[in-house]
Amino acid sequence: MITRRIGSRQVSAIGLGAMPMSTAGHMPDEAQSIRTIHAALDAGVTLIDTADAYTPSHTDVGHNERLVAKALASWSGDAGSVLVSTKGGHTRTPGGGWGRDSRPEYLFQACDRSLKALGVDSIGLYFHHRPDPQVPYEVAIGAIKDLVEAGKVQTAGVSNANPEQLRIAREILGDDLVAVQNEFSPKFRTSEPEIDVAEEIDIAFLSWSPLGGMGSAAELGSRHAAFGEIAAAHGVSPQQVCLAWQLARSPRIVPIPGASRPESILDSLKALDLELSADELARLNSGS
Repeated sequence: MITRRIGSRQVSAIGLGAMPMSTAGHMPDEAQSIRTIHAALDAGVTLIDTADAYTPSHTDVGHNERLVAKALASWSGDAGSVLVSTKGGHTRTPGGGWGRDSRPEYLFQACDRSLKALGVDSIGLYFHHRPDPQVPYEVAIGAIKDLVEAGKVQTAGVSNANPEQLRIAREILGDDLVAVQNEFSPKFRTSEPEIDVAEEIDIAFLSWSPLGGMGSAAELGSRHAAFGEIAAAHGVSPQQVCLAWQLARSPRIVPIPGASRPESILDSLKALDLELSADELARLNSGS
């Protein structure tokens, strides 16, 4: 398995995004979800991304975290070799809505809840999930620093952050900041500046929805012709081309494609064996 670095740890260069296993209206049964996680782990994946807010209902916060914990507990391999990243500060509201709460007291409460859901004493990588307009960013990231110092969190990250916020987080967290997690895909390329900052300050960039999201991933090749045509030329899926393109963009990028079927994550992992030419990468970068 090809690896990339997050802080002091080497993880699989492609991780598993577990969110689709807990999305209302799309989630598979628990047995299929566990098979999907086990298939990823058996294939060498050592990074699983989750969050307390990945849940089919606001009444079941932590659903995805508990699912990941159950899959790891029942896996035949060494669960200690797997880095589980989770997040706090994004909330769920009645009717399937989303909110934000970055008050320090809430972030401590959310972290304690995640520790319990994951069944661990310390979280390997904990992200501040999304900036809260009601709480100064410095205050929110200061709370994440406090979680690290309290031993509840081993390393920290920020998600959905802009370059200025990345620099603030770096100033507050120092070397405890090891990753940023932002959306990046053929249809959402506006995180290019954050990729550059991640390289500059030497942290990982975890791309979420790297294939375009649950509603678009299957149509990636038809919506973005270059990806479909290059995939056809190589005899692979457009999704593999997309992930190979991201891996080539920067050595700091670790895509975390979501999956709810073993076949999906196994197809994604084949991107690690796909080499794209300079001309192909130039075409994909141009979007033509």
